Amino acid sequence: MKKAGLIVLILFGLVVIFDKLILPFYISQGSVKVVPDVLNMDYENASLRLRQAGFEAIKSYHVTYLSRIDSNIVLSQMPEAGTEVKPGRKVYLVVNKREKPAFAMPDLVGREEFDARQIAYRLEMEVQDVQSSPVSSPEWDGRVLNQSIPAQAQVKPGTFVSIVIGRYDGSAQEAQKIAVPNVLGKSLLQAQQVIADAGLPLGKVTTEYSALLVPNTVISQRPGVGTLVSPDQPVEVTVVIMAE
Repeated sequence: MKKAGLIVLILFGLVVIFDKLILPFYISQGSVKVVPDVLNMDYENASLRLRQAGFEAIKSYHVTYLSRIDSNIVLSQMPEAGTEVKPGRKVYLVVNKREKPAFAMPDLVGREEFDARQIAYRLEMEVQDVQSSPVSSPEWDGRVLNQSIPAQAQVKPGTFVSIVIGRYDGSAQEAQKIAVPNVLGKSLLQAQQVIADAGLPLGKVTTEYSALLVPNTVISQRPGVGTLVSPDQPVEVTVVIMAE
């Protein structure tokens, strides 16, 4: 490691000596031209400007991909603008690395919509479509239920992704509930009809002996009268039978 560091220092020293001593001396022996400033210009225009000034443009690329930077804009130049050099000198123009790096698609499911959008923005992805789907739990309200690109799939910046967001509507959920009807004191046949008319199924029928109550009548029900239940909730009843 020390040897490698020493080599780097020696090379750096040679570059400095060349740039500060040898190159100025070489330039002083003949005519010179001033390198124009082409930073932040489109590469084609920058190259044209250099040719018109008597230089040759050479395209080179930044060592890493720079997020949200146009790949055709000149980021730096060597020699720098204002430097006096010999005519015909090559001027290296650095533009952004063309290949955008791939990365694993993040798992957005369960995240709030705002967080999911922020993640997509940071990764330079586009949220193309946002759909909504009803959810029965308020905990999933505003959270991602599904994403068009599965987590861990390899994607690149600029990729479009669609997400489905859960929407909880308490009033709508209550509207789908059914109030359990009152079947106490009715015969089993009557109770069965009332429960069916309410849109609910009859559940377990339990019998209980009694010498005081009218046989075949409902003396209790579960869930209780007026309880809001889902349409598939069975109503259980207890019916009197004659004591032997």
